[in-house]
Parts: sequence; structure tokens; C-alpha cells
Amino acid sequence: MALPEPLVRFSGVQKTYDGSTLVVRDLNLEIQSGEFLSLLGPSGSGKTTTLMMLAGFESPTSGEIVLAGKAITKTPPHKRNFGMVFQNYALFPHMTIADNVAYPLTVRKIGKAEREAQVKKALDMVHLGGKGERFPGQLSGGQQQRVALARALVFNPQLVLMDEPLGALDKQLREHMQIELKELHRKLGLTFVYVTHDQSEALTMSDRVAVFNDGAIQQVDVVTRLYETPNNRFVAGFVGDNTAFDGLVLETTADDCQVQFPCGSTFKGINVNGAKKTSKVQACIRPERIAPHFSGDRPADNCLQAKVDDVIYFGDHLRLRCTVAKQAQATVKIGLTSPFAPKQGDDVWLHLPPEHLRIYL
Repeated sequence: MALPEPLVRFSGVQKTYDGSTLVVRDLNLEIQSGEFLSLLGPSGSGKTTTLMMLAGFESPTSGEIVLAGKAITKTPPHKRNFGMVFQNYALFPHMTIADNVAYPLTVRKIGKAEREAQVKKALDMVHLGGKGERFPGQLSGGQQQRVALARALVFNPQLVLMDEPLGALDKQLREHMQIELKELHRKLGLTFVYVTHDQSEALTMSDRVAVFNDGAIQQVDVVTRLYETPNNRFVAGFVGDNTAFDGLVLETTADDCQVQFPCGSTFKGINVNGAKKTSKVQACIRPERIAPHFSGDRPADNCLQAKVDDVIYFGDHLRLRCTVAKQAQATVKIGLTSPFAPKQGDDVWLHLPPEHLRIYL
């Protein structure tokens, strides 16, 4: 079934500041109305520049940005009807919470009675009802971020754009706010575009995630496919934990290939990027998909001999760091209900299920 016409479309958008280095290159991206889309990537990958071009604070060097069928590339920020939330809150310290939230309505010359009603509704929405007369300095960081969110929502924007809004919060509060934001998005049905470098944050909150690196989108997908079926080495390594092995392709079929590791063992996996015979590749697998066997006997094909270097307790699982011949250290995750009680120095066979072993050029 064909998707509806997107709310936002980037077509061939590029951005350079010095005329030679592209910080965003050939960006083609569609954002559907009502979705929660995260732009994820390391520092300097182009995600924040993309958000700033959508907001109107930066102009594309080339290409076009379309909103609801109309080009907005030259539309100034104040005419785009977008709500913005930044990491540093950007609240006016001399104004009360209510006046901060009311500011976008005041600029739009909304009458006092309607303005007060909208402010109350917005503050109630972010669980700050009754705190309108306080000042930003009297609130915690998490409460200040809620005020910034209320201000972004109070005028019923067409889009809500967020640039690392939870980055300054401590871990527990950040995780709590992630759940609140996701729930708020579900209730309001607005379109959220969210910039983050935190992959767990992106997976927790988003309908889809666009992964950026070196100014280009590497993959844009729903979170389950992004995690389970990464398009390339970068996405596999950046999104979630990843255990990687170097190898050489011996044989290929339509979808699979046989890879030989430096230790001499051969492994079957999914040929993601069309690797050819004799190609140098990387075989990647999620650490929780590796099945460790401590019995001493090689249990099946696609097995690799290793030695446990370290056992780390993570609360909900154990993480093993294992030495593998002629490879980087391998990470394995096992549940706390596992019948095994591994310890440092144990010999182990690592079974790499072929349906979860992805081969990348």
C-alpha cells in the first residue's frame, strides 16, 4: 500500500559553509504527518544541520524542502509555524513560567483570555499545572525542560523540532522524560522530529530513525528493522551493541555467503552488500544472538572457539568479553536465567546463527 503524501520532503538538499566541504550531501528524506522521526548520528554527521534547515535557521546550498506540498526553502523561521525545543531550554529567566509559555501566543497577538486558557492547557499537559507563577530559576532541570516543551506545543504547531532536548538531564530523569515524550506524542498526534546522538534514546522513542554519518543518511527505517537488519557496517556498529569478525569470502549464493575467519573456521551468513568471492568482509552479529556453549564439545556448525576474559554484571544480563584467535575481542550477552555460570578463564564455543550473522563489505 502506497504511503500518503509526506508532510515534509527534502529533495537533493546539500549544505556547505566553506564552498567545498559538504556537511549535508544529497539529502532525500520524507517525513510523514504524525510520525516521530529521530535523526541519529555522531557529532558532525549532519543531523543538527538538517534540523536547522528544516527550522529555517540555515538555508540549503542546493536542493529543496517542501512542507505540505509547498516549497519552504526561502520561508523565514517565524512563518513556518514550528515548535522548537533545545538542550539549553532557552527560557527567559526574568519571566514567569506562564509568561514563558505564553510568549509564542503573545507574538501571534492572541487575546488574553484565550492565551491564559492555552497556557493552562499546555502546562497541565506537561504536569506543571499550578506552577505558572514561578520563575525558571525556581525549577529543576527536568521541570525547565517541560516548560520549554509546553512553550513549543502551546500554539498547536505543524511540526515540533527537538535538538538533543534531554542531553543535560541525568540518566534516570532522561529515561523518564523519554517515556513521557513518547506518550505525549501518541496523545497529540503531532509530527515530532528529534535530533540525538544517543542510539538507545532513538530506539526507545521513535517510529522511524534516520541514521546519519559524514553528511549522508545511511539508513532510514522503523526501529526493529534498523536494529535487526542494518544496511551497512556503520549502522550495525552505531545502532546497538555489535560483535564483529574479520573474514574472507569463499563462496556466495543469491543471498548468503561462506566466510573464512583468520583462524581457519568457515561461517555462513547473510550477504548484505553483495560481497564477491575473495572479498574482505566483516561478519557482524548482535551479542545477544550469540549462543555460548561451555560443555567442551563443539555443538554445531558456525561455531568459534574462545576464552572468557571477563564477566560483567549489568543488572538484567551478563556480558562476557572473550578472546578469539586472530580477531578483536568478542562481546557476548547472556540472560541471568542462563544455566551457565561462566567465569574468567573458561573455554567456550560461540555459536553464530547464520540467520543473524550479517556479512558486510
